[in-house]
Order: sequence, then C-alpha cells, then structure tokens
Amino acid sequence: MTKLLGRRSILAFAFVLLVCLFAGGVWRVAYISALDQLARRGQADLALAADGLTSQLERYRELAVLLADHPDLRPAVEAGQPVNAEALLLDVADKTGSLDIAVLDATGREVARAAGAPDVAHEGRPYYERAMDGALGVYHLYSERYQRRAFVFAAPMFSEGGPVIGSVLVTADMEAVEAAWRGDRPALFFTDELGVVFLTNRTELLFGSRTPGAPLQGVSAEYPANRLAPFIQFAPRPFAGRDVWQVDGGRYLPETAVHLELPVPVIGMVGEALIDVTPARQLANLQAAVAAALCLMFGVMLFWVAERRRTLALANQRLEARVADRTSDLERLNADLRREVETRAEAEAQLTRAQAELVQAGKLSALGQMSAGISHELNQPLMAIRSFAENGQAFLARGKPEKADENLGRVSELARRMGRIIQNLRAFARQENAPVMDVDIVAVIDAVVEISGPRARQSEVSLDWQRPGAPVMVRGGDVRLQQVLMNLVGNAIDAMEQSAHKRVELGVEMSDRVRVTVRDTGPGIAEPEKIFDPFYSTKAVSDAEGMGLGLSISYGLVQSFGGAIQGRNHPDGGAVFTIALDPAVAEAAA
Repeated sequence: MTKLLGRRSILAFAFVLLVCLFAGGVWRVAYISALDQLARRGQADLALAADGLTSQLERYRELAVLLADHPDLRPAVEAGQPVNAEALLLDVADKTGSLDIAVLDATGREVARAAGAPDVAHEGRPYYERAMDGALGVYHLYSERYQRRAFVFAAPMFSEGGPVIGSVLVTADMEAVEAAWRGDRPALFFTDELGVVFLTNRTELLFGSRTPGAPLQGVSAEYPANRLAPFIQFAPRPFAGRDVWQVDGGRYLPETAVHLELPVPVIGMVGEALIDVTPARQLANLQAAVAAALCLMFGVMLFWVAERRRTLALANQRLEARVADRTSDLERLNADLRREVETRAEAEAQLTRAQAELVQAGKLSALGQMSAGISHELNQPLMAIRSFAENGQAFLARGKPEKADENLGRVSELARRMGRIIQNLRAFARQENAPVMDVDIVAVIDAVVEISGPRARQSEVSLDWQRPGAPVMVRGGDVRLQQVLMNLVGNAIDAMEQSAHKRVELGVEMSDRVRVTVRDTGPGIAEPEKIFDPFYSTKAVSDAEGMGLGLSISYGLVQSFGGAIQGRNHPDGGAVFTIALDPAVAEAAA
C-alpha cells in the first residue's frame, strides 16, 4: 500500500510539473503574441503623434516662407521702416498662434517684431546662418527670452538682384503644441541629436538627457544647466526581439514597458514611446491559467477514470476469485448431487422393482385366497358340462337330436363362462408395463366382481354392483385398476367376517372426475388417517395375510394414474373407499 501511494505521489508530482511547464510555454507564447500586438498598436500611436507634431510645425515653416516674400516686410529691411511691418507681424502672430515673428537684417539684428521692441541679435545662431545661406533654418531650444521651449523657423529674404538681404524668423510655442496630447497613453517623448527629451506627454521626462555628461556642442546655451536632468532610471530587458525596459520613473510611467523608436527627420528628432506591458502580462496570465486549469481538469478526469478502472479491476479480481471459489464449491456440490441422484435413482429402481414384486405377490396372494372358490366355480361348470355331454349322447341314441342340440348349447355356454373366468385370472396375474391409457372402468369392475364372486359366496357376502348402462372411460391401467379394486373388495370381505349382515356395494359417479366407491357393512376403520401407511393393518398379528402393504400399494398405483384414493367411515356404518380418476380425453371434452 505504501509503495502504491509513493508511486501515485510521484506520478502526481510529475503531472503537476508537466502542467506547470506547459502553462509556462502557453504563457510565453501568449505574452510574445500580446507584446507584438501592443508594439504594433504603440508604433501606430507613435507614428500618429509624430505625424501630428510635424503637421503642426509645418504650418509655422510655411508661414515663415510666405512672410519672406511679403512686400510689406521688405521696406523694414531695405529702408529701415518697420512701422507697417510690425503691425503685419502682430496681426499674423495673433491669427496663427505663433509665439513671435521677427524680421532680421543681414547682420542678424531684429528690425521688426510682433511681440515688442526688437532687442536681440541672432548673429551666429545656426538657424540664422542657414537662412543667410539661402536655405530654411530650423532649430529648437529653450528660450530664456520667452521662458519656454520654442521651435524656430528662419526663411531667407532675397533682394531683387538675388542676394539674401535678411530673413523672417517664426517662433512656435512648443508647450502649446504639446498641450493637446499631454497625459495621453502611451508615454511619448521626442529626443534631439543630443539625446535630450524636448517634447513629451509626461513632464517627468522633460529635459532628461539620454547621454549624461556629453558636451552640448556649442548649443549648451540653449539648454541651461538648471533645466537639464538625468534621464529616468531604467534597465533594458530584451525579450523575444523586443526592447523591454524595467522603468523606475514614478507613478505615471509603467514599471515594465516596451520601448519603441521612430525617426522624425523632418524636425531632426527621434520619437520614442514606452508601452505598458501589463495588459499583455494579464492576458498571458489568463491564458496560462486557463490552460493549466484545463490540463488539471483533464488530469483529474484522467485520474478519476484510472481510479475507477483500477477499482473495477480490483472488484473484478475479487469477483473472479469469488466466482472461482463458488464454482469450485458448486462443482463439489454438483458432484455430490450427481452421486445422490444416482443413489436415489438406484434406490427408486430398487423400490420400483420391490413394489412390482409386492404387487405381484399381492396378486398371487389374492389368487391363493380365491383358489378354493375359483376351483368351485370351475368345478361346477365342468360337472355340468360332463352331465350335459352324457345327456346329449343319450338323446342322440334315443333319436332326439333337438334335445341333444339344446344340451350342446348349454355345454358351449358353460365353456365360454369358464374361458371368461380363466381370461380374467390370467389378466389379473400378469405384470402390466403399459403406459397410462383410456380404460373402461365398468369392464374393470365387471372382471373384479366375476373374480371375487366365488370368494364372496364362500364367505356369504353379497356383491351389490350398481352397474351403469354404458361404458365409462377413465385414464389408467386395466390390470393395475383390477389390482386396486380386488384389494379393496378383498379387504371389505375380510372386514365383514364377524358381521351379521354382509354386503359390498360398488358404484361409479361422474362429475368433474370419475369416482369409484367401494362400501362394506363391516365395523369401520379404527384409524382412518393411518390406513395407507406401509405395514399398518387391522388384522391379527398371527394372521399370515395381515402384512399391511395392500392399501399402501394401492395408494401408489392410483397416484401413478394421476388419481386419488380416500378411505373413511360411512355415517350409516361400515367403511367406504373412494377412487377419483381423470376421465378420458373424449369424455372430458364431452
């Protein structure tokens, strides 16, 4: 048992480990897929923000180009008359939302300005130098003059002869541009060539330098030292080809983010974005949890099925063992039963033989009892035949053939009577092995009365046979029914030995069954319930004929026909025996 539990614990641990590995694989695949989706969405947001920024700055660049060709601004440079130019610049600045618009001469000095009196010289500045070279100057800086970040566009002004005589300077307020998308998601910022964050929608990133300690290459004045700050703390954690940062930048920046970059050469900056990976991680966690739950559920079902199969297998083994034990027991019992059946069959065969011998002995005993009467019955016809034969000879000698013929007829009648008596005796004496068949019970009783007649007359007993006028067919055996009725009639004659009035009445009644009754006028039955028991007899012990087997044998013979026999005392005295037999098929149908 302990070994089985240990094996099952190892299997369970291995299964849980496999589920964890599978869930980890699902988490990684789901996380990579979600990161790709976040990166694509973030790249689109970054491109949209860069396009929005460049489109807004394009307005100020086009404004500088258009103003450079305006006829009202040329006198301010050529003739030093800025009155009309200042009014125009102020009106345009108000309408376009520019931070400031100024007109510069060839020396870089402001000759007209929208936001006040000209007081700054721009000589040596990159945007001015580029404009004086005949190109569009673009520059970004933190302006101490305006105390804010600005984007400057300088467009050259050409004389009628062709040389550059000055430039128009349009200054855009970057904070106004930035305000439209400040606080939006994701975290966006634009860095210049020095790695300084110049534009962002998160103020904590502003002026953060990606290259701390690097020289500002001549433009450090545009980034005052008190404005520059170290960039946020982050640790790159590349994952599946993605630049993932672990960020420590405050509550408004994601702790773990995908870092994206997009060059914006139009304004000379690089757009960057930090995409929070929390949704991707949550989605991956959810999918991994679902996969683990499904695997565990499948494992539990598999374990349950395995346990059920194991339980069924154990139950089957126990059942097979019990069946084997029971089969062995049944085989032993079957062998015992076969031996017992063989023993009983042998005993029944012996009993049948003994019963047949007893029946035959009973018949011979009855014949012995009737021998004197039968001898008398046969002797009388023989003496009469002799007398009639002698008389017939005498009548023939006297020439009286008619008298001789009458005597010969009487001889023939007596011979037939003797043949019928001998035939009944022979039928009664033989052993019957025929199956149950239709028997005329009236003919059977006739034979019994004829055979028992001599003994009855010798014992001075009258046989009262109430014979029906037609045959009555029953199911039975001719000889065996004679044996039963002979036994009943013989017992009745014996029972009336001391009676003053001796009569045996025989009758047949027909209802649902055929009932044969044998009644005597003797003393009756002392114990009616015992009369069919073997060896029970009311005769004297010294009587050689009182073995007590006749009624028991008769009882068995009647039951072999499917009938029943009953003995009782008649209310008017004496005993009456009733034999109930099944009628023949034709009789029953009628």
